[in-house]
Amino acid sequence: MKSNIQWFPGHMAKAIRQFEENIKLVDIVFELVDARIPYTSINPEVKRISRNKPRLMILTKSDLADPVMTRKWIEYFKSQGIRAIAVDSKVNGVRKKIENIADGILKDYLDSKNDKGFSRKALKAICVGVPNVGKSTLLNQLVSKRAAQVGNRPGVTKGQQWLTANSKLVLLDTPGILWPKFQSQEIAEKLALTGAIRESSFHSDDVALYALDFFKQTHREELSKRYRLTEEDYELSNPDLLLKITANLGMRDDYERASERIINDVRKGKLGRYTLDTPDQIEVEGE
Repeated sequence: MKSNIQWFPGHMAKAIRQFEENIKLVDIVFELVDARIPYTSINPEVKRISRNKPRLMILTKSDLADPVMTRKWIEYFKSQGIRAIAVDSKVNGVRKKIENIADGILKDYLDSKNDKGFSRKALKAICVGVPNVGKSTLLNQLVSKRAAQVGNRPGVTKGQQWLTANSKLVLLDTPGILWPKFQSQEIAEKLALTGAIRESSFHSDDVALYALDFFKQTHREELSKRYRLTEEDYELSNPDLLLKITANLGMRDDYERASERIINDVRKGKLGRYTLDTPDQIEVEGE
């Protein structure tokens, strides 16, 4: 039986309260979502708190996601009236792109301020997203220095801080936040697989089994090559397939260790670029 995955530490509840307090101080919300799970990583608390505040959806880690699916997601968000951009935060030029799009979103607002005689001030943006979405990496790119602490694990940023990108843009960094209760365990598994949930909060074999179920359908060639699997192996149940991979990796019956290897391989893109969410699934669920 699968364990129930849940993770909502106290500092996240505090961060949500601070977000509610600070939303009135900013002109726009930069909502970061993981390009591998663009829908799953949308925090319903962000939508609730942002209300009518302009929003830019930034799909991070696009270098790990399926590029075709990323384009489909940007079109999907556009159809919902949300401007979205996909970024690889390790590549230069990201700041200019984001500044230009934010200016476009806020054009009417800025024109109105100018007509009333207000001088142009730096845009204030708040950056929010789930843990380990790549927020600190993006912020360091935007401010052109290592101002935000970076770590390949959830929960690195614990407090809020204002960062100055340039004379045009000021950013409020916030800790990664989840929401008090996941709507389904599939959502939890996707968040766990992509690194948004602390490892001690889930069983690695549950998440590895979810990964195997997905990758044997979409990335069978990469899966076979990585773990020396044959077509006959895919006739096995997922738990037996995990045991087969454990043996092939030389880990005897240590399936937990093998599960951790699979999860890390998925996160690092060793099984290819992938996107766990599809717009088609969302539209079916909506219906």
